[in-house]
Amino acid sequence: MNFHLLTQYLDSLPEEYGIPGLDVIVSKDHETVYRHSVGFSDHLCKRPVSEKDFYLFYSCTKVVTMTAMMQLIEAGKASLYDPVSRFLPEWEYMTVINADWKTKGPSFNPKLSEPSHFARNRVRIIDCMSMMAGLTYDTHSEAIEALLREKPDATTREVVAAIARMPLLYEPGTHYRYSLGHDVIAAVIEVISGERYSDYLNRHIFEPLGITELTCHPTKEQLSRMSALYTYKPETHEMAFLEYPTCPFPVSPNYESGGAELSGTAESYAAVLEALANGGVGRNGQRILREESVLLFTHSVTTGEALQEFRVGRFLEYAYGLGVRVKTEQILGWSPVGEFGWDGAAGGYGVIDPMNHVSIFYVEHVLNFFEGYSVIHPRVRDLVYKGLAR
Repeated sequence: MNFHLLTQYLDSLPEEYGIPGLDVIVSKDHETVYRHSVGFSDHLCKRPVSEKDFYLFYSCTKVVTMTAMMQLIEAGKASLYDPVSRFLPEWEYMTVINADWKTKGPSFNPKLSEPSHFARNRVRIIDCMSMMAGLTYDTHSEAIEALLREKPDATTREVVAAIARMPLLYEPGTHYRYSLGHDVIAAVIEVISGERYSDYLNRHIFEPLGITELTCHPTKEQLSRMSALYTYKPETHEMAFLEYPTCPFPVSPNYESGGAELSGTAESYAAVLEALANGGVGRNGQRILREESVLLFTHSVTTGEALQEFRVGRFLEYAYGLGVRVKTEQILGWSPVGEFGWDGAAGGYGVIDPMNHVSIFYVEHVLNFFEGYSVIHPRVRDLVYKGLAR
């Protein structure tokens, strides 16, 4: 193995793009074969990036939520094809807007008054996992706002019940749109397990793997180690420092987002990826999923029109599966077909390769930097595999 090309590339990113700081961890067969950090974790550029730094992981949370849901499916407590209403009764009678959702534009969110009809298809677990439920990402919908006016401290379960009041964009299972489906899954996890979403993650994923710094509720000490958060301004090519909340979706104090809640250190999050890359077994020998359950993540759900909707703008070699992108084409990139993972709004990027027992985690803390997804992430992936092959 020789990762000098990867190191050169990572070292070039602050100068080429202005990325303030980053950290990369690569594991193979339960061994960390590469770790490299660049830049600074404070906006004054006085504190070099370190292993103690905390990050908001945003949508990188989704991989962990999907792992939790697969644990419950593996235990026979749910099925991919179960209707969500089996666990959340409010989801029994759903409506779909009458209009063609694609003519409304990519950021359209329906109102309660939008003309609609009863859905022919039920919203299933697999639809929420694969972003094919017909939902949007509207955390300020009329139904949620009405709930919060009445109950500002609404729970995850209550907010997800409010989401069910809004009309869907399309018949469940027919199209793809990135949405709050994984937040719905968090509520399903709570009902099935009888535990709060964060407690379930702690008891069934983090504690078995020996992870202590991956959390939905960071302590004051952990917040003191939070890496500075930036947003990219394309008009000036500037990385602007942000004063930011302690969680990505402050819907209410008691709401825990299954799609974006987690924060922690790079090493702690990478430990989950490593376990999945090694058949569901952590470095400490503890199993969080059976290998056959992990391999379900290597199959796509999106096909046909839904696949094309997922691939708009990027992901030409990927489809969307059970809450993760999954590589289905060998036309691009050095990683194998079946490699899967996801990324986050601040530039986090996870790769899980259960065929070769390889995991990659790249983390920065920059919002709105889309070139990171289309250029930097695939370049990091390919340089890792080139380094492994040397």
